[in-house]
Amino acid sequence: MSELSLPHHHGGGCREECLKEQLDRLENFQTVADIFKLLDDTSRVRIFWLLCHCEECVINISALVEMTSPAVSHHLRQLKAGGLIVGRREGKEVYYRAADTEQSRLLHQAIENMMEISCPHPV
Repeated sequence: MSELSLPHHHGGGCREECLKEQLDRLENFQTVADIFKLLDDTSRVRIFWLLCHCEECVINISALVEMTSPAVSHHLRQLKAGGLIVGRREGKEVYYRAADTEQSRLLHQAIENMMEISCPHPV
């Protein structure tokens, strides 16, 4: 690996080399961007947040978020394709919940923290 040469030298040295090495791993940043794209819609954030707290069918999700079933199904497909939620079939009904993954847990925690910071409860 060639030594990194920056226009301005601030004495970072090794740290800059390490940072550059991480920055060059574009696929990692693309993965993160793809996950955040899933949450670029208020409805998907609401549905994801709901499914972090319970397991529900499309009809009940639709009623809770006041959307049509086809619209909810569209959002569920995207969240499921992104690995943030999972579904289980019981007869003709499919029940959805947040995936039991570190990504889902971290995103749920981030949403909860942002809501707490941005929307503090009145005293």
